[in-house]
Amino acid sequence: MREKTIIVEGLEYHYGKIKAVDNITFEVARQEILGFLGPNGAGKSTTVRILTGQLRPQTGKVTIFGMDIKQNLKRIQTRIGVSFEQPNLYEQMTALENLNLFASLFNVKDFDAKLLLKRVGLEGREKEKVASYSKGMKQRLMVARSLVNNPELLFLDEPTSGLDPASADSIRNLILEVREKGTTVFLTTHDMWEADKLCDRVAFLNQGKIIALDTPYNLKLKYGQRSLVIELARGNYLEKQTIPLDTPDTADLLRNIFNRGKVVTIHSQEATLEDIFLQITGRKLTE
Repeated sequence: MREKTIIVEGLEYHYGKIKAVDNITFEVARQEILGFLGPNGAGKSTTVRILTGQLRPQTGKVTIFGMDIKQNLKRIQTRIGVSFEQPNLYEQMTALENLNLFASLFNVKDFDAKLLLKRVGLEGREKEKVASYSKGMKQRLMVARSLVNNPELLFLDEPTSGLDPASADSIRNLILEVREKGTTVFLTTHDMWEADKLCDRVAFLNQGKIIALDTPYNLKLKYGQRSLVIELARGNYLEKQTIPLDTPDTADLLRNIFNRGKVVTIHSQEATLEDIFLQITGRKLTE
């Protein structure tokens, strides 16, 4: 059995009469990437704030690295890294100065800020003030800062938000790289393609409750419907047909389509995590 980095038991948190987190229980194994998915107001941010020590659990228990977070918060915080979607950087300092400052706060020895900035695609911009950075550059610097102390547990909130495709890919590769070196990753994102490709498991959160928690593959197998998307040549235009896959009628339906005309393209299509969340809850993840 894999060692557990995070154990959450019966966690609840209220803002007055509003129950933001409603009796959730889950575990995250060492070196696992867990995607925490849900629309705005589902309880994601409150959960992350509790796990990173910004909020104190009201009900339930949180154990990180085998330690109760209420009793060992400072010890836990030295071993985690955090990157939030909204940048909270020192904008009148350069990127190098920002990273070196945090390295000194964590007492990191032999720290190479230039190397870390190169890993997130900021090579050549190290000595510019952060105030001059674009949103995407600030996002990359936030990810770099979260890695300064070589964390054993990394919290990432929308790490590729605002990035161009090439920069987003470099951040995704960096996430996989740190995971391979032993880091556990807790990822919140609205990018369902990203969650599908990166995460070992995903948790669907809705109205403060975890309503599903499994691998993307198992969720698709349980709730999704594979289909075939076919384009037929119909004179001067293309007619698109979609038929369910893996049903007793699939072969007959496909045969009938081929008999109707020239098939131009045909490809399989599976349900997305967005489709599955909508099916389970009746609402979209990106609301």
